[in-house]
Amino acid sequence: MEGDAPGLDPAIEVFYAQYPEEGRLSQGWFQIEAERTRLLVSRYCPPPPAVWLDVGGGAGAHAFWLASLGYQVHLVDPVDRLVQAAKERSLSASDPLASAEVGDARNLAFPDASVDCILMLGPLYHLTTRADRDRALDEAARVLRSDGLLFAAGITRWASLFDGLTHDYLADPTFVAVMEGDVETGQHRNPNRQPQYFTTAYFHTPEEFCMELAASGLELEGVFGLEGPAPLLADFDERWADLRTRTDLLRAAELIESEPSLLGLSPHILGVCRKL
Repeated sequence: MEGDAPGLDPAIEVFYAQYPEEGRLSQGWFQIEAERTRLLVSRYCPPPPAVWLDVGGGAGAHAFWLASLGYQVHLVDPVDRLVQAAKERSLSASDPLASAEVGDARNLAFPDASVDCILMLGPLYHLTTRADRDRALDEAARVLRSDGLLFAAGITRWASLFDGLTHDYLADPTFVAVMEGDVETGQHRNPNRQPQYFTTAYFHTPEEFCMELAASGLELEGVFGLEGPAPLLADFDERWADLRTRTDLLRAAELIESEPSLLGLSPHILGVCRKL
């Protein structure tokens, strides 16, 4: 398949055409997002061999990690540039992907009950209507086998506020308007398409995220804060580079990962659901 998935929001298409998503998880506080995601996935997922579907998997940051562990991994993403990057990497990988294709979380080209686990780390915040998010969750439930697991990520309602405080974006009236819209409605829009302000998305409250996952018909195992307070730290890079302080950051995030009053502190939350 060539070209981005039909129906992809043009703002999202432009953002990922320009933003170096391939390297994001190796930079700044995104590193704790990646590490905590993998720790939580490892806590729940079955041992290999098993079949994974990475929906919204981008260039394959998590997909290649799973493949290296001995899983069969299929990647789907709506952005052709990122899928092509995953295919190129797979050609020379010691543990290649089973497939990488352009596709839509709302209409997966996989048979019923054909995969054991699904990563869905982008669609639920880039699908800005409840109806579209419900369709994506319905598709996940359809292609999962009995006892299969869904790992789905959301961005929390106050992520822009905390990011603005950390990077002093609140000095920019344009950003303030974006942030206030996020806090009020959850509908994140970036009218000037400034890449540091992200792109079209929906930011959940933790309660709303739990409710949507629970309504999917899948059994909700838990919703976890990923990063905890780490992104608020101006010296994050220095702390992450040191083994002891990195361990402290991970431990702090783990200690509060399920505390309802603190879920919104993490920019990302991860829901774990099981198909009964």
